[in-house]
Amino acid sequence: MHSPMNRRQFLAASAGLAATLAGCATSPSTAAIGIIDTHTHFYDPTRPQGVLWPPKGDDVLYRPILPDEFARLTKPLGVAGTVVVEASTLEEDNQWVLAHAAKGAPILGVVGHLKPARPGFAEQLSRFAENPMFRGIRAGTWEGPLKPDDATTMANLRLLSARNLSLDVNVGTDGLASVAAIAKALPDLRIVINHCANVRVDGQAPPAAWLAGLSACSAHRNVFMKGSGLVEGTGRTNGDAPAETAFYKPVLDAIWERFGEDRVIFGSNWPVSLRFARYETVLGIVRGYVEAKGASATQAYLSGNAKRVYRVRA
Repeated sequence: MHSPMNRRQFLAASAGLAATLAGCATSPSTAAIGIIDTHTHFYDPTRPQGVLWPPKGDDVLYRPILPDEFARLTKPLGVAGTVVVEASTLEEDNQWVLAHAAKGAPILGVVGHLKPARPGFAEQLSRFAENPMFRGIRAGTWEGPLKPDDATTMANLRLLSARNLSLDVNVGTDGLASVAAIAKALPDLRIVINHCANVRVDGQAPPAAWLAGLSACSAHRNVFMKGSGLVEGTGRTNGDAPAETAFYKPVLDAIWERFGEDRVIFGSNWPVSLRFARYETVLGIVRGYVEAKGASATQAYLSGNAKRVYRVRA
């Protein structure tokens, strides 16, 4: 077990990244793509109301994480912008992120946090969906798993689909059957599985149950896989997750074989990913994998699929 990266380690890693970026150019195959990162979080613990997450004792994450920092970090790497996934349980915090999105780049869209099993969902969805930057919601995190047999949940997800908005889901292997059931019942709803369904990444073949769950989900063309959470899956919280693409290849191959070129999406999970690896490493792992598959696959994975799913422009 590794202890979390402390603030001194984080600052040293940041300094090293800055030095690397100073002499780093994007590869020719990705320089003109305009990479879209579909999974970031922004927040500010110094605001009057504070934040519920991350906790105060977190030496890496408990500080203002704002769009300007993301832009400075990622623009040299060819990242054109990001879709922000709201990480607060407070519905009003959706508005805080949307206010930042109104300022323009690097935010291209916002996936909010609303609870489809709770009363008042329809009213909140109507309110936030009036904002053109609002692209969908994420569910299956703090409020518990999505339940395809719950009438209220399904009725509210139909409202989401009717508005042409997407559903991000944060699930593990045991939640994939529910995702498949929802996808079957709501074929017009775009569903994005986050963080490779939180599979353990150890360089070995993935578990059979995870593979079976992925196959059940990928059978429905409205389900997409976000290739985020790779370094997090290693559990190496000292910031020393492997940088070699080969280590992640068993997981990446399983996803590619099931979802194909047109249903895989890049997401970094920044700044959470900083516990495990630098942003450059997170992007480099995926880029090393997809560039070997050619220009079309690279463009789709790093940009094109994000534009289709979240209806954003970069």
